Amino acid sequence: MSKSTKLTIVEAESEKFPFVYRTPLKFGGRVVKDVTVFRTSLTIEDKAKKKTAVGMGEMTMGTAWAWPSKQLSPEMALRTVITLADRIVQALPDLEPASHPLHFWPQIKAIAKAKAAELVEAMKLTEPIPDLAIALAASTADIALHDAYGRLNNANAFDCLTPEHIGGDLSTWLGEDFVGKHFQDAILSKPTSTLALYHLVGSLDPLSTADLSKPIGDGLPETLEEWIRTQHLSHLKIKLTGQDLDADVGRLVEIERIAMRVAPTRIWSYSMDFNEACENEDYVIDFLERIDRLAREAIGKLHYIEQPMGRDLRARKEVTMHRVSRLKPVVIDESLTDLDAFMFAKQQGYSGIAIKACKGLSDSLLFAAAAKNYGMKCYVQDLTCVGASFLTSASLASRIAGLTAVEGNGRQYCPAGNKDWESLYRPMFKVLGGVVPTELLGGVGLGFAWPRNLLSKKYASLAQG
Repeated sequence: MSKSTKLTIVEAESEKFPFVYRTPLKFGGRVVKDVTVFRTSLTIEDKAKKKTAVGMGEMTMGTAWAWPSKQLSPEMALRTVITLADRIVQALPDLEPASHPLHFWPQIKAIAKAKAAELVEAMKLTEPIPDLAIALAASTADIALHDAYGRLNNANAFDCLTPEHIGGDLSTWLGEDFVGKHFQDAILSKPTSTLALYHLVGSLDPLSTADLSKPIGDGLPETLEEWIRTQHLSHLKIKLTGQDLDADVGRLVEIERIAMRVAPTRIWSYSMDFNEACENEDYVIDFLERIDRLAREAIGKLHYIEQPMGRDLRARKEVTMHRVSRLKPVVIDESLTDLDAFMFAKQQGYSGIAIKACKGLSDSLLFAAAAKNYGMKCYVQDLTCVGASFLTSASLASRIAGLTAVEGNGRQYCPAGNKDWESLYRPMFKVLGGVVPTELLGGVGLGFAWPRNLLSKKYASLAQG
């Protein structure tokens, strides 16, 4: 579909679905016990060809991550972001016609920022809505547009990133460094057949039966040891305090001990997530040096370190990651909000990025292209995503060149959000062999079909994947 083709959003609507976690998730000093899934459903039209298509996007509204406010209660932050998401969806039919979701995305971001400012004033909030929370609120509209665009063209949305579809090269979004450069340098032409699954080890998660004080008794694994045994895991994302060196070192040493006891010959990969809590670069270096002394084999399994410092890197420009990145890759997550933040992190010594569909599928794709161009490592993580939101994240990850793993922890903390999807995509949610079969995600739209029981008559065509 050429750039001259103009698409309009003829209608859009939203729904919310609350879920209670089976067990609390603690990270960055915050404990999360439930989640609201936000869904955007929309219809786009190509008037010239007299064609319409529908699309859907879902995302977990993880405001504990996107907006860890010290002034507003978690409940108020969540209510504000959901209200903002609703207002963004209501404004979608007013957008100017565009040829591709990537050309709608700047409009959506502009409207999201404007609506956020209006909301702060209307609700008399004591602080602005941060950029990360605004991106989260806008993400489902963007996801739904990519889904609809793929379905309009009877194609997978990730196959619709060619110059013919987007109308040229990447310089429109990423600047003059990308003249003559295209997504095909960073995005695969078909999904990777399988990806290893990064299992989350939260700060409250029991590692062995000795740590299990209150069994849940729902039939799912309840300790890290049980998860490793039953799902044959090989990739662990480990949450650390970033403030208690003894506790952080002890946590990793114990995890390494359990991993070696359960599967000593397995090829293990660990990532460390400090969730912005470290005071400086020295803390991370001290951590690595102590691990090297106490559990030397674990150092070789540590593939990257995530977001050791606060998300506003410019607030402490004197703290860089050059020394750490010479030892291990260091990636940004919460800091990654736009290309300027990306380039500043690179300047400060960070060696990679964590992309998430909850920041918008369009930006995730653009950040992946930027990472490829600038020699930065790229990882795909989720936001305790369930159902369609996890499949979207996995579908994205399966198309990133060089990626071998994806995070997916919704099955651990919120399996209720996956139940409707298990009949169609059971291997994606009931993990075997430590991997998810992303080859299942090569259908039209975002690559997957929706369960019929979740669809009204208007959106029945989404049952075709």
